[in-house]
Amino acid sequence: MTPSARPSLRRQLLLWLLLPQLVLWAGGGLLAYRFALSYAEKGIDQSLTQSVRSLARQVKPVGSGLLVDFPRAAQDVLEADPDDRVSYMVSSPPGQFLLGNQRLPQPDTLPAAQGDPLLYTATIDGKPMRFVAMDVSYGETDAPQTLRVQVAKGLAVQQRIAGELVADMLAPLLALGVLLSLAVYGGIQRGLTPLTRLTAQLENRSVNALSPIGATQAPGEVHALVQAINGLLGEVARSVQQEKRFLNDAAHQLRTPLAGLISQVELAQRQTSDPALAQRLAKVHTGAERSAHLVHQLLTLARTESQVRREPLDLAALARDVAREWTPRALAAGMDLGYEGDEHLHIQGDALQLREAMSNLIDNALRYTPRGSSITLRVHPGPDGARLAVEDNGPGLSADDLNHVFQRFWRASERPGGCGLGLAIVQEIAHRHGGEATVQSLQPQGLRIELRLV
Repeated sequence: MTPSARPSLRRQLLLWLLLPQLVLWAGGGLLAYRFALSYAEKGIDQSLTQSVRSLARQVKPVGSGLLVDFPRAAQDVLEADPDDRVSYMVSSPPGQFLLGNQRLPQPDTLPAAQGDPLLYTATIDGKPMRFVAMDVSYGETDAPQTLRVQVAKGLAVQQRIAGELVADMLAPLLALGVLLSLAVYGGIQRGLTPLTRLTAQLENRSVNALSPIGATQAPGEVHALVQAINGLLGEVARSVQQEKRFLNDAAHQLRTPLAGLISQVELAQRQTSDPALAQRLAKVHTGAERSAHLVHQLLTLARTESQVRREPLDLAALARDVAREWTPRALAAGMDLGYEGDEHLHIQGDALQLREAMSNLIDNALRYTPRGSSITLRVHPGPDGARLAVEDNGPGLSADDLNHVFQRFWRASERPGGCGLGLAIVQEIAHRHGGEATVQSLQPQGLRIELRLV
């Protein structure tokens, strides 16, 4: 899983804190809507009950007949609103139409007793409606009759009232939910600040910075993490110091016998006249010089991996000095070594390490370019510091070799003298100065290795 695909702690906390809140808010809204419907239904039922009782009082028995005192104006008012119309029906015996809307459906069950309203729900023209039915007795004692009065009302009002109630309830809840979400997000941000600070400290660190991390005001959980990281950094620092100490000790112990071996071989070469022996001594001398060069490079690598001491220096003047030091060797090899660049360029850097980097670049160019080539040491300012480069017009490198030039112990040629550490040391020195070393082929031929120094 890539780093971008991994879920962040902040995202997980927001998800597990805000998602239940959202579910509760949605559930609360649904529950509020159901309650609103229930209360609206109770209001409609109460209104229907009052209406059916009022209508029943307008139906008066006259002898064996009925007198319905229900003005036409009142009927028009009841049926004025097509979306929320109030319908009624009077039937006697129950179900035999006398007055009103004869399409009103009869209830599935009979009222419990005469004079008690029966509430039920049915559909007319595909629209749900609320009904109330009430039976009233009339007629002679020996010939009782039953009159049924029904009143119906659409549920549009119920739904509108329920929607208004829910809107009135949920609007404040929504605002409260937004404020609560902002408070949760702010709390998470504040709670994760120590982790964010710790992440920034680790990201901005150099790979070789092994000093302890400071987190004095961090919470207990983060403080424990910092202590664990500091413990690991301490172990790594001790291991690195042991390796550097061993490398330094081993290199120092090897330099003296190698120097003595080279001296003895050179003395033997001058004293022998046997061609076969001279050839063998030449091979021994080459191997001893390569070993001595390797020891020197290992010592240099150990020094560059330590903390750099950056001080004000004139990079241009330092480059001219290095070019003058290597000019005799370049002339002896039949090459033209020169300097091009600014007269003065002041930076913050380690003069000893930068001198070593220039020497390695020039030495590398002298080893792998043919006689008659030209080598140029360049220094010029860059957008964020300085640029130091060594160019040659030799055969250059292939595209595949360009990807390996800064690898330790990698060599493009098996020519004697090299050990594959020179350019690795250059890259390490560039890193120590906050920059990078790059290599590119030149046209029609040649190679350019540049250090970006910040």
